[in-house]
Amino acid sequence: MLVPLDANGRINEAELRRFINWLIEKGVHGLYPNGSTGEFTRLTEDERRVIARITCEEARGRVPVLAGAAEANVKETIAACELYHTYGARAVAIVSPIYYRLSPESVYTYFREIALNSPIDVTLYNIPLFASPIDLNTIRRLSELAKIVGIKDSSGDVAFMMRMIAAIRPNRPDFTFMTGWDCVLIPMLLAGANGGTNAASNVVPELMRKLYDLFQARQLDDAMKLQHRILELFDLMLNPFEFPDGFRAGAEMRGFNFGLPRQPQSEAQKADRAALKSTLQCLLSETGFVDAPAAGCAPRTGNVQQDKLEQLVHEVMESLRAKGML
Repeated sequence: MLVPLDANGRINEAELRRFINWLIEKGVHGLYPNGSTGEFTRLTEDERRVIARITCEEARGRVPVLAGAAEANVKETIAACELYHTYGARAVAIVSPIYYRLSPESVYTYFREIALNSPIDVTLYNIPLFASPIDLNTIRRLSELAKIVGIKDSSGDVAFMMRMIAAIRPNRPDFTFMTGWDCVLIPMLLAGANGGTNAASNVVPELMRKLYDLFQARQLDDAMKLQHRILELFDLMLNPFEFPDGFRAGAEMRGFNFGLPRQPQSEAQKADRAALKSTLQCLLSETGFVDAPAAGCAPRTGNVQQDKLEQLVHEVMESLRAKGML
């Protein structure tokens, strides 16, 4: 879940509550506050607690809440587990320790200590891009602990998902496997994953839910067509923008005010964001959920930088035509 901020950079509580209810109305199966897309590392401890509390309050049991509970050390993480349990979260997601690159044994010991002292179920969060990776043998060992009930893997590695499932599911058929990589949700489901926690659901929850439903109905040809569409959208929101600003831009087009990000931007970055946002709006307009820019859309080439330039030129030319200068 993204987090809207007000003009002063504080959590916009009213907008957050509106966003949560919109996500539920659009069919998401659950809510995941304090994850990477929610920029949890840029929030204070108190802010993360407020976000978790508000999410549980607004969910009101309609969907489960998987609350990110990663803090700077074991003691503070367990305290977050205890608090989120009182809020009514179903489980917590905990990333490996960041900054220090730990050995597999240290990663195991870290999660084991939390699992033995947490009153709430724990989901492992494997995101090797940002934190110490959780290797296969460590995941297998941790799956032997009753409190550890699943994993969110954001490596995007389908073969790794298959290896995890093969190693763990025979002994823990209840263990949940989720992917955090939107563009391979269908391949991951085909490999045996249960679902995903996906950033694109902040922007097109209807399409992500439809993708899952098509798979469940075994309409795989239609599912893969939609998966390719989501791949294009996901890549545009992820790669050219500063993460997670592309997803913030997309959510704003759905009618929400997310405010300025916590990460400051230069004037050049702001100008680039505006150009990228126009390109994203054109792509989103093809879903039917967002109107095209007033000037219309230039033909897409498939190259983001070229598309951005083409769209900029298109809008300038349309503006000149509107003024009778062409």
